[in-house]
Order: sequence, then C-alpha cells, then structure tokens
Amino acid sequence: MVVTLPMLDGQEVTIAPTKIVALGLNYLEHIKESQSVNVQNFTEEIPKEPVLFPKTPNVLIGPGTPIVLPALLKTYAFEDCRTDYEGELAILIKDRIKDVSEDEALDHVLGFTCFNDVSQRNLQRSDKSGWYRGKSLDTFGPIGPVIVPPAAIGDPQNLRIQTRLNGQVVQDSNTRHMIFNISQIISFISRNFTLEPGDIIITGTPSGVGPLHHGDVVEVEIENIGTLKNPVIAE
Repeated sequence: MVVTLPMLDGQEVTIAPTKIVALGLNYLEHIKESQSVNVQNFTEEIPKEPVLFPKTPNVLIGPGTPIVLPALLKTYAFEDCRTDYEGELAILIKDRIKDVSEDEALDHVLGFTCFNDVSQRNLQRSDKSGWYRGKSLDTFGPIGPVIVPPAAIGDPQNLRIQTRLNGQVVQDSNTRHMIFNISQIISFISRNFTLEPGDIIITGTPSGVGPLHHGDVVEVEIENIGTLKNPVIAE
C-alpha cells in the first residue's frame, strides 16, 4: 500500500517503504502484561538488545481508513478470536543508511508520526514461523496524521503517547519509558539492515493493549504530532 501524508509545512510525502521494521517488548509495562497478550516468545524477560520483527508494506492505511478484520479468521473457528490495537511512535527514514552511530542516528530521520501496530494474536500464538502473518494482514498498519520533522518534534524521547478505544483511554504512557531509545534503535537496525529512504521503524507499544471489534473506533495520539483515528470493520 502507498499512503500520502502531509508534513507540517503542508508538503505532501508519499510513503512507500521497502520495509517496516518493528520493535517488540520495548516498554517495561507492556512486558509485564505478557500473560494477557499470551503469544509465543512474549515473556517477562527484559531484552538485552532490541527485539525486531517485520510488518509488510501492504498493512499501511491512512487516517480515517477502516482497519479490516479479515473474513479469513472465521475459517479457523478460534475460541477467542483476538485482534489488538497497539499505539506506537513511528520513525520515517530520510536517506540510505548503514552502520550509523547512535550520535548520528537522528540526522537521518525525515520525521515522526503515529502508528497503530494492529496484531492478530491467535496467529501469533499458532504460526510456527512466529509473528510474521499476525502482524502483516491488510490494513494492520494505520499511520498518520502528519509527519513532524525532528526540528519541530521537541524531545522525541519525552512525548506523551495515548490510545483511546471508543473515546475511552486504554493506553497512556510516555516515550521516555522506552527500554531502547530512538538513537539506539536506529543505530542497531542499521547495523543489521541497510535502511532506505521512506523505510519505517515503529518503536514498540506501552501497556494497555486490547482487542478490536467491528464498529470500534481507535485513536492513537502522540504529543506534538496529533491524533490518528481509524474505524474498525469486519470483512
């Protein structure tokens, strides 16, 4: 999928990443709710280095576009079919980078925005390959509403992040609670993979994740960025 978002100055940016690199287990309070999330490789152990997994570009949708709970899930007859919201800060990469230092990392950021790392828990539990499919179903990556450049974001390591479900606050934290900070994340990923212009890094979710249902409206709001709002529909 290709999504077009405005920068703060009104210039439009077409987002068509070669890859979306996601972090798991990057907020201590989210790690503590591992029993509730109940998926493989999600434990209460604090990771020694960033935990990476992919989301494929077909997940991307913009503000206002519905998150679709696919009809495919009904064919499995899961006893408790659970697809969760996960509010996150997203980083858009500005240029081609490899092996950047932590000190240089922020120089390669085009901007920041909100992201909802929608996650299908039953597939995360059951697929032998891990989290790949449960994280990458169509529409499972709302992004927006605007791209804020580093010069305008303030301190990206001190931003309130909040998720609301049908108007009720379900996640409320701050990016200062990340286990691995933004510079560490970019540097670590660039040592493993070449990052290309437009690639997206999503930095993990705080505690409070929970299920989505047909008819819900989910909002991810991050300080100095704005609110990403999407309805939820069943296919």
